[in-house]
Amino acid sequence: MGINPSTPRVGILALQGDVVEHLAAMRSAEVEAVEVKNSRDLTGVDALVIPGGESTTVMKLLNRFSLDRPIVARVRAGMPLWGTCMGMIVAAREVADVAQPTLNLIDVTVRRNAFGRQNESAEMDLSIAVLGEAPFPAIFIRAPWIERCGPGVELLAQRDGHGVMVRQNNVLATSFHPELAGDLRVHRYFLDMLVKQGKKTAAA
Repeated sequence: MGINPSTPRVGILALQGDVVEHLAAMRSAEVEAVEVKNSRDLTGVDALVIPGGESTTVMKLLNRFSLDRPIVARVRAGMPLWGTCMGMIVAAREVADVAQPTLNLIDVTVRRNAFGRQNESAEMDLSIAVLGEAPFPAIFIRAPWIERCGPGVELLAQRDGHGVMVRQNNVLATSFHPELAGDLRVHRYFLDMLVKQGKKTAAA
């Protein structure tokens, strides 16, 4: 389906994880946001967010509900996708030192729980040039980091020398949780990706 740049609808994958927080953040950014639980839901959205959660469980659920192939097809056809934390792992090409299936939608290698377990979660100010001069209050919870970026991947932010925010064409990935920060700049950056993609679709 084509994207309507004036009234986009963003889907939040609602199989597991912090779905409610992303829905609230998108709605605060004044965009329609809906849950996506099956392939029929997917056909009704212009973009998709894969929230935080547990990556092996979500990959199994994507397969069980026949969502994995439709998501891959839509993204490869141009639909914007954003993976946060676990969502970054699911979207990645590969997971370091683990034989774990992924959707292979962004050419990065990620390492699970790289910044530590739950009790080592942290909030820190990140410099993210595409969001402006003010630092972003990034919340890391059992967060992965990026160990390798392919040649087509844009590195947007780093922590301790490791990538934590990347983009490749219509796919965005963050290892932190912008939906918990009370700062909508990453959500608006993703929505800008959606609007620009919609304009391209309308012009095609």
